[in-house]
Amino acid sequence: MIPINLLPHRAQKRAAQQKQFIAMAAGMACVGLGVVIMVHGYFSQRIDNQTRRNKFLTNEIAALDKQIDQIKELKEQTQSLIARKKVVEALQANRTEAVRLLDQLVRQLPEGLYLRSVKQTDANVNVQGFANSNARVSTLMRNLEASPWLESPSLVEIKAVRVNDNPASEFNVNVKLTRVRLDDEAGSKSGSKSADSDSDKQSRKKG
Repeated sequence: MIPINLLPHRAQKRAAQQKQFIAMAAGMACVGLGVVIMVHGYFSQRIDNQTRRNKFLTNEIAALDKQIDQIKELKEQTQSLIARKKVVEALQANRTEAVRLLDQLVRQLPEGLYLRSVKQTDANVNVQGFANSNARVSTLMRNLEASPWLESPSLVEIKAVRVNDNPASEFNVNVKLTRVRLDDEAGSKSGSKSADSDSDKQSRKKG
């Protein structure tokens, strides 16, 4: 019987298997590394895209906030201009109040009555004076009520006094100025002008 030594063959087979295992492990490692790289690249791209979107949204929000601030500033400027416009209109509409008040007081003052003081606070007017009798004060109240530029007359006080040893009635009256708009005032002026022109025409006809 011939002896056969199988040790070299087994060693060679074992070495070949080891090489094959190492190759397979290396291949699997390469595949795994490739998968990891691909997954990392995919998620990195997603993160970059989301970062760009977030940056875009942040810039747009900042731009909108700036526009909102500008709109608020414009609204404040508009409200300020409207307030100034109202003040100017009020001043224009009421610039002749003092003259109109004195004119109306002179026109509506009945005989036997004279004024001691006239005080105006905004649209409120306080009139104090003396009258020959209470009836004169009543006439004054009716005249003030009938005036187109005065309204809501109210008697505060009336009392009997003596002026220069003569009996008289001291009165205290409150009345309000009728505030009108510019267009109303213009209309009244145009109406008065037309009335004046009509009266002139009638006087000319009579002449």
